[in-house]
Amino acid sequence: MTIVSSNASKMDSVDPAMLEARKKLLQRAGDASRTGGKGTARRKKRVVHKSQGNDDKKLQGTLKRLGLNTIPNCEEVNMIRDNGTYLSFATPKVQACINANTYVITGPAETKKMTDMPPSEFPMLGPDAIPMLRKLQEGGAAGGEGKEEDDDDDDVPDLVNTNFEDVSKAN
Repeated sequence: MTIVSSNASKMDSVDPAMLEARKKLLQRAGDASRTGGKGTARRKKRVVHKSQGNDDKKLQGTLKRLGLNTIPNCEEVNMIRDNGTYLSFATPKVQACINANTYVITGPAETKKMTDMPPSEFPMLGPDAIPMLRKLQEGGAAGGEGKEEDDDDDDVPDLVNTNFEDVSKAN
């Protein structure tokens, strides 16, 4: 007994031009829009999901593995740089693992000049900052004298005895 499929007879009766048109249509829309394997649905647009906030979660997970402990009652943190500026954290969250010599300071930071630092904080800087403070003091004193000499640049310039209309007509 032979079984003849009805699909086979239908495929034979389809015009070859129609088959060619179907192939072109599948090639144009099929390859780029298929997101998975052979049996998946076609999509018009491939949607790529961005990881939002995962970086912060990964960082916090890594910090937990290090065994950081939160240090309470830190009201302000200042990190001094070599170029005469410092980072000032007004309300930081300070975490530390003293065994691993790891410190994490998070919060809004602001870059300030050393000349803007309140004098009450100078004793907290330590002996490493003394040469830098002397340089800033000498530079500030020298810079202050230079600024007094160049004050006339900020004044309104004197008027020149020329008629601007005559100059514009000559051009």
